[in-house]
Amino acid sequence: MYLVYQPEGSDEPKRWKYNPKRLMSAEREMLERRCGVPFSEFTQAVLKGSSVSRRALLFMFLKRDHPGTRYEDVDFAWEELRLEYSRSELQLMRAEAAEHATGEERAAALAHFDAEIEAAFDDAEDEGKASLPVVG
Repeated sequence: MYLVYQPEGSDEPKRWKYNPKRLMSAEREMLERRCGVPFSEFTQAVLKGSSVSRRALLFMFLKRDHPGTRYEDVDFAWEELRLEYSRSELQLMRAEAAEHATGEERAAALAHFDAEIEAAFDDAEDEGKASLPVVG
């Protein structure tokens, strides 16, 4: 999964690979403190669209690139920040849908995933290593 940030006026988005299982303990603890929830709940809140969680995540990535970044300076319009599944994650979800869905629901789900996979950011270096971006 990628966190994609494209502030108004920028030509190209900034894309960070987001794998919560690969974050270091200091980052996980900072995210817990900022959001006031255990890390496993944070990962779910990010996917559910929590603005607080997404702001904290954006802060973490911006701080990696620019160590002087302050949390108070991180502000974004909702349309400037999004999550994108990687191609391998979408392929994993498609396989799950193919296995479990039936009939028209299956056909619609597979068509949806095929279109998403075609447009997805290519993460060839992670081929075969996909897992969903939550910690349980």
